[in-house]
Amino acid sequence: MKRFRCGFTLVELLVVISIIGVLAGLLLPALGRAREAGRATACLSNLRQTGLALQMYTQEHAHRMPVMRDRPVGAAPTNDPGAPDLVLSNYLGSPKVLQCPSDRAELFEKTGSSYSWNSLVNGQDANQFVVLNMSFASHQMPLFFDKEAFHKARGEKRGVNYLYADGHIKNLLVLEGGLPNLP
Repeated sequence: MKRFRCGFTLVELLVVISIIGVLAGLLLPALGRAREAGRATACLSNLRQTGLALQMYTQEHAHRMPVMRDRPVGAAPTNDPGAPDLVLSNYLGSPKVLQCPSDRAELFEKTGSSYSWNSLVNGQDANQFVVLNMSFASHQMPLFFDKEAFHKARGEKRGVNYLYADGHIKNLLVLEGGLPNLP
């Protein structure tokens, strides 16, 4: 009478473990990209809330943009001119709105914001901007953007989020066209 063995040989176990390792190796980068996509979406939401705070500010200040400057890393808060976290504090629900979830460099902790302010629009009319004697509509003018390419895990060209003056948000500032052909 023959007896049947129950169990696996060492070779079979090693093959199964190696297949599981290969599958995990294939899934981990995809999971990392999905996690970064979630953080980038939360960052876009923070920029949207910041845009709403700016709209409330301009409505209360005769459609003029605030005058503020980014705080350098390690500098103490100042009111001359104030940093975005101070100037917009009455309009933001929480100062954490100015923190990008992908900010691994801790720029929020060091400067009060993960986003840079476009100081070229300080004090300008919120509906029409003039920069270097060129006029820009509100849909053309970025106001806030990531201080670093926090989202580069999504791709080099998708690393920075931008908030424009009309309230729309893009993941990337696209400069379309090229230099004109000069004679």
